[in-house]
Amino acid sequence: MKKYRVGIIGATGMVGQRFVTLLENHPWFEITALAASGRSAGKTYKEAVAGRWAFSWPIPEKVLSMPVMDAADVKAVSALCDFVFCAVAMDKAATRELEESYAKAETPVVSNNSACRLVADVPMLIPEINAGHAPIIAAQRKRLGTERGFIAVKPNCSIQSYVPALTPLRDFGLKAVSVCTYQAISGAGKTFDRWPEILDNVIPYIGGEEEKSEKEPLKIWGELNADGNAIDLASAPIISAQCLRVPVSDGHMAAVSVSFDRKPEIPEILERWKNWRTVAQALALPSAPTPFIKYMDEPDRPQSRLDRDFEKGMGVTVGRLREDSLFDYKFVCLSHNTLRGAAGGGVLSAELLCAQGYIQRKE
Repeated sequence: MKKYRVGIIGATGMVGQRFVTLLENHPWFEITALAASGRSAGKTYKEAVAGRWAFSWPIPEKVLSMPVMDAADVKAVSALCDFVFCAVAMDKAATRELEESYAKAETPVVSNNSACRLVADVPMLIPEINAGHAPIIAAQRKRLGTERGFIAVKPNCSIQSYVPALTPLRDFGLKAVSVCTYQAISGAGKTFDRWPEILDNVIPYIGGEEEKSEKEPLKIWGELNADGNAIDLASAPIISAQCLRVPVSDGHMAAVSVSFDRKPEIPEILERWKNWRTVAQALALPSAPTPFIKYMDEPDRPQSRLDRDFEKGMGVTVGRLREDSLFDYKFVCLSHNTLRGAAGGGVLSAELLCAQGYIQRKE
């Protein structure tokens, strides 16, 4: 098949670098543009990430000499791309303005950023859960005045361990959820050599993270309204979240307690996790994990170092399901925050949108 031409906006940051590595040999996508701030524009990609390459493996050969463009030059970048991934480090207002400028230039945007996540006509996708939200794109295009341009976003990385585990249980009536996330330093764009203060330390605050963790699941579980112009948030469950930064390189863990309207039995929960099949697997999307969720019987699993790379970092591992003295049950979940939670989730969302026909080649 002819590959889609793809740009990466914010290509020099950690998530942008992840996009570069994931797309190196992608069967559907080919990198045709790399863009970043004006500080990097005009340099080769090798020069732009010198001293900042976050991984133990080398920069892909295909992009070493590729020039980095100015992300603000929307017309020039758009001319080279069928769609773009966006992973910029800008404030929310500037990010939304930039992403909408690409969409209005008829270049679809699949964003890792939070600026548009709670915009009512922007789909916030976990393809295994809410692929049915994509039709809201028609309303967004009407608002933006575009024919093919739009913005789709992926949700916060911290929720992508426990929201998948809770979703197959929703018909039991999710009533209340208490979650504490233990989040890796790569979620802050850091490595241990660049953040020595995190060693032998836990930081009990990540700005804005708890609010996102409490609200974003309700959009993922929401429904398109009757007029088809907004995604209404789900009314339940009530979610209380605490988010901690821990000295782990990759992998966000969540300790979850949950109450139901109709309490299931443990075998019922395990059966749901084992047999959950989703549209992403049915469509055989290249990045879709099979299975999406794996329950681990060992009492000390999942562990970040051992289990974060399950299904190439795109799957979710769950363990320690047991009765809870305040809620009905409690369990632990783990997902890879820069793969499933960031760039990999963006790539999977783009695959879904291509398969559904929302992203099309310009020529």
